[in-house]
Amino acid sequence: MKPVALTIAGSDPSGGAGIQADLKTFHQFGVYGEAVITLLTVQNTLRVDRVECLPASLVLEQLEAVLEDIPPQAAKTGALGNAEIVRAVAQAAARFPFPLVVDPVMISKHGAPLVSEEARGEIRDRLLAQAALVTPNFAEAEALAGVQVSDLPSMERAARRILALGARAVLVKGGHGAQGATDLLVTPDQVVELAAPRIATRHTHGTGCTYAAAIAASLAQGFTLVEAVRRAKAFIHRAIETNPGLGRGAGPVNHHAPVEPAS
Repeated sequence: MKPVALTIAGSDPSGGAGIQADLKTFHQFGVYGEAVITLLTVQNTLRVDRVECLPASLVLEQLEAVLEDIPPQAAKTGALGNAEIVRAVAQAAARFPFPLVVDPVMISKHGAPLVSEEARGEIRDRLLAQAALVTPNFAEAEALAGVQVSDLPSMERAARRILALGARAVLVKGGHGAQGATDLLVTPDQVVELAAPRIATRHTHGTGCTYAAAIAASLAQGFTLVEAVRRAKAFIHRAIETNPGLGRGAGPVNHHAPVEPAS
């Protein structure tokens, strides 16, 4: 049976981030993709003009319809918008029999807020406890952990604090750090450093969504967490490196980049 992965996230009409990026990534990994939409945006590579959240009840109805008929082997969250949606997703996720990757999206590549202040607290207090993996960047790790993040030791400190909030593993993404694009995967039992050279480009729109979706796709295929993160790291590096050069602003990555074959 073909593996299935689910994204619970917002829509990016320009196709570089959100559910559009997630579904492209699922397809590239050979996984059947499903999508529960949480919010609509008006955006392109230059700016975000509008963010409109769907009613939490409609988000839940979408989710229940998917789970009833084609349950996934893994899921991920992206932009959840407001506190009501976060609470609804967290309550549903408590019953998921499959791993959930939480990408705690807070701000768009253009600096536009994609969750309310109240929703940030709900992510920290409710959703993290349902996460098999949380994938914050520096700013998101600081918001969740309450400590400054700037280098590998502070990345690990933040990850430890997020683990204490209930997450089973944390991947702090180091794309904004001085040590190159080195990420840190932290679990209660191990710390795994994932190094890669920084690529000088403005075409990085949707990297966080794509990275988390690639991890979820590999988990759906039965890879271990460390294997899934390593495959996803290699994919997102190639996707940035071979970006299609689209848009006049922060352009998208290449969702057609090759995927590391299963060994």
